[in-house]
Amino acid sequence: MLARHQDPIAAIATAPGRGAVGIVRVSSAQDLTPLIEQICGRALRPREAHYLPLRAANGDAIDHGLALHFPAPHSYTGEHVLELQAHGGPVVLQLLLARCLEAGAAVDALRHLRLAEPGEFTQRAFLNGKLDLAQAEAVSDLIDASTEAAARSASRALSGALSTEVGELRDGLINLRMLVEATLDFPEEEIDFLQQADALGKLRRIQARLEHVLDRTRQGALLREGIKVVLAGQPNVGKSSLLNALAGAELAIVTPIPGTTRDKVSQTIQIEGVPLHITDTAGLRETSDEVERIGVARSWDAIAEADVVLFLHDLTRIGETAYEAGDAEIRERLARVDPTRLLQVYNKADTSAELRTRQDLTLPEGAVQLSAKTGAGLAELRRELLAHAGWHAVPEGLFIARERHVQALRRTAEHLALALAQVEVEPPALDLMAEELRLAHDALGEITGAFSADDLLGEIFSRFCIGK
Repeated sequence: MLARHQDPIAAIATAPGRGAVGIVRVSSAQDLTPLIEQICGRALRPREAHYLPLRAANGDAIDHGLALHFPAPHSYTGEHVLELQAHGGPVVLQLLLARCLEAGAAVDALRHLRLAEPGEFTQRAFLNGKLDLAQAEAVSDLIDASTEAAARSASRALSGALSTEVGELRDGLINLRMLVEATLDFPEEEIDFLQQADALGKLRRIQARLEHVLDRTRQGALLREGIKVVLAGQPNVGKSSLLNALAGAELAIVTPIPGTTRDKVSQTIQIEGVPLHITDTAGLRETSDEVERIGVARSWDAIAEADVVLFLHDLTRIGETAYEAGDAEIRERLARVDPTRLLQVYNKADTSAELRTRQDLTLPEGAVQLSAKTGAGLAELRRELLAHAGWHAVPEGLFIARERHVQALRRTAEHLALALAQVEVEPPALDLMAEELRLAHDALGEITGAFSADDLLGEIFSRFCIGK
């Protein structure tokens, strides 16, 4: 995509389908006045909406609508931009798009006008310095936001909140790098010089600030990606009932017949604005039924990919030999799952007061006891779900983030830790410290796009919608 970023581009900028209004957008590094005059019949005053006929090549009106001209650099892409706002019928918009391409072909400077690729308008905004890479990604995240909290956080990132945090870290690193590298020129004075300049104090303050930003970024990534939760356990322990209770709707069939659920049933819910992608799975057991066996295999696949696994138990069957044996088999296989991802849930607490007060009934530490039937204990389960996924409220507010941002910040933290180790040895290895600081600086630059490979840019923008 980057190889053709000088070509003029055009696309329908509104979602597919019928609507009251649709937009066709053109962006070009070359002057668009000749194309505007062909379509609109006259020049347009910059940044003013003009109501007029949008004309075909023979002069007939394709539609009547608004035309806006944004001369460079005062536009979304930083190039010359034309936006045509017409009635939102698919045929009308396709006719307008075709007319733009036709008119461009008739102008020598615009003869390479072509259809835009996914995300190419935002990519040009990035390449022309209108947005950094974190802000450009926030555009897509704002469009795709599935919760109100995610939308607010994406808007905060788009306004530059994450970029500002990264920029302040980068400025601190630059200052420290200059100090250390200047010190390398005076080896006989390096220790006194670093002590007077409080180099170690500066490094530790950067590390503390980085940890704070990393925490907020992890929370933002949870808002964007959501949490994958899998309900696992033997047949008839109440997995489908729990899914229905959490979702507030009858999504899964509930019967006393073992093996009712034979395939995955998924639903996305919100807890404190965080999306949770909950999957009900087939009961885990040995079976001769071919269909159910496939469902059980899919259950284990889902468990392997989950962020949190709810291991459900039936309180009414505790003490039964066959049931305990089945739970032991599942527990042995779940031993491969990271303990921080596993949450023990004991269902059917509504059965009887006698059961709840049994002296021999000892639940594992951190287990949740609830009733999917009555809803008792669901509030505690929701809190535990968020805690297991690493969610906690951040007073300063979140900015939407991606996993690549989290990984870049973690690499930065690793290089800063190595830099600190180099200066704490005797004698200090300042040349190695300087190299670790440089690598930390580069890792930070990946977030905003200061250091980004072309293939990374292509991967990021290809996930955008066409016209954005």
